[in-house]
Amino acid sequence: MTRTLLAVHAHPDDESTSTGGILAHYASLGTRIVLVTCTNGELGDAPDGAEPFTPTHDPARVAAHRLGELQAACRVLGVTDVELLGYHDSGVAAWEKPPGAFVDVPVSAAADRVARLIEHYEPLVVVTCDAENTAQHRDHLHAARVAAAAFDLSAVAAKLYFKAHGRAYWERLIRVAASVGIHRDLPTGLDDVDRRITTTIDTRAVTDRKRAALHCHASQLGSSIAGRLPPAEFAEALGVEDFVRARDTTGSPVPETDLFAGLE
Repeated sequence: MTRTLLAVHAHPDDESTSTGGILAHYASLGTRIVLVTCTNGELGDAPDGAEPFTPTHDPARVAAHRLGELQAACRVLGVTDVELLGYHDSGVAAWEKPPGAFVDVPVSAAADRVARLIEHYEPLVVVTCDAENTAQHRDHLHAARVAAAAFDLSAVAAKLYFKAHGRAYWERLIRVAASVGIHRDLPTGLDDVDRRITTTIDTRAVTDRKRAALHCHASQLGSSIAGRLPPAEFAEALGVEDFVRARDTTGSPVPETDLFAGLE
């Protein structure tokens, strides 16, 4: 039976920016990769750069374009199955929420849908955003809570991971970005993240695919630090991905260097 990894993300492009490395890495090893994308990304930038709530920004057209970008990125990463939940992008917290915003969907309702997908695809590993990082986009936080609830509800997968951005990640990115003239301050609260990290995956062998997938989402790269990094700098800054093992049935010791540790 082919082993399967299922990732749950909020918007088109999150799969590439957040977990593109591990998706491409495990796909290259023959793992079936299933992506669940919760929203259509209506409140991202338009292809011509128009920002949300400006006269030329059409959310429906933005969504259609972004879903096309998503399919292209998934082909690059080796994602075998894409499941779209179709919820409406909630936008950032400073904006008024649109009708039907994903964050207004009860966790239980969305989790029931994701649980059915977990039961259908039978992944050993589920990966999502960090359910404890309240500083992130509200849709990311909601997606993580939905994924965790679905994991518990389905009782099919063996391990659940939250994507983590700790001190090592930010220090690498800030240092490398500064070398090409991009400057960013170090976020706060990183010690708490570091204490939770259990798992580090070396994905440097597939950073070319991760970068290519990111660039498939061309409409969203205007404010992306990663999107402005040349190939060598991209690999140096983003060639490692860290995770928090949030649920585990294997008893595999931590720290880990493989999401499937204890399962083979």
